[in-house]
Amino acid sequence: MLSRRQKHILLKFFSMFSVVRGYNILIVVIAQYLTSIYILAHDKPLKQVLFDVNLFMLVLASSATIAGGYIINNFYDSEKDLINKPIKSRLDKLVSQNTKLSFYFVLNFTAVVMASYVSFNAVVFFSIYIFAIWFYSHKLKRMPFIGNLTSAVLTITPFFAIFLYYKNFETVIFVHAIFLFLIISMRELTKDLENMKGDLLQNYKTIPIVYGQKVSKIMLTALSVLTIIPTYLLLYKFDVGHMNNFFYGSTVLLVVFLVILWKSKTKTHYLILHNILKFIILTGVFSILLIDVSVILNRI
Repeated sequence: MLSRRQKHILLKFFSMFSVVRGYNILIVVIAQYLTSIYILAHDKPLKQVLFDVNLFMLVLASSATIAGGYIINNFYDSEKDLINKPIKSRLDKLVSQNTKLSFYFVLNFTAVVMASYVSFNAVVFFSIYIFAIWFYSHKLKRMPFIGNLTSAVLTITPFFAIFLYYKNFETVIFVHAIFLFLIISMRELTKDLENMKGDLLQNYKTIPIVYGQKVSKIMLTALSVLTIIPTYLLLYKFDVGHMNNFFYGSTVLLVVFLVILWKSKTKTHYLILHNILKFIILTGVFSILLIDVSVILNRI
């Protein structure tokens, strides 16, 4: 049996894990390594990529920065989250705001130190990234269009760090990035629809609040249609191996998404739509493995 103190410490740990969304960070780490192995450094030996200390430091710096970003976002959104996410909000409040902010500064300092191991350019990159996350949470998040666009860009920025490290400018990489950017943009707008109640009470000027649900649905439909372009290119102009099954499947899911979207009226409906997009993103990460199923045998 755990003592009362041990239970308290465990609850604090889960609270902080919830604040920094450790599960999301784990997915980003996996995605960065899979992207490096199968897309950005596909011509390098597997061991060279896996045991590259510079890559490891960039991934750790990304993780620390993202964790810090979730903390500062949680700090600014605490009142809104009480309305939109009451259960998660209660768990998050087990750790004081002062503790969260202290951890925020420690994480950002650690990220810069890790980046300094790679290069001065990496330090500049992560310093700008840290500032951009803070400015988004403090100011831009409350603005329609700009907030959504900034959030989508910040989400894919960790992959840009790896992209700059390998300096691989193949067209297929940009097409993958466009597809991911469109799906993430859809997820951000869907989250705005899901969180309308809290956003309205806290005076957040999101697209659904300013322009209404119908305009938001039209925009989501347009973004869904735009995904056809990178999907077509990746299926018929580039070799993505068995990952083509993911793109066929994601197209079907986006059709289902649109059918549900135009029938949606409640928070529960938008939560379902949000989970469909999260599933597409999560499946897409692990589908990278399908680009070359023999990579372990061929590149050791």
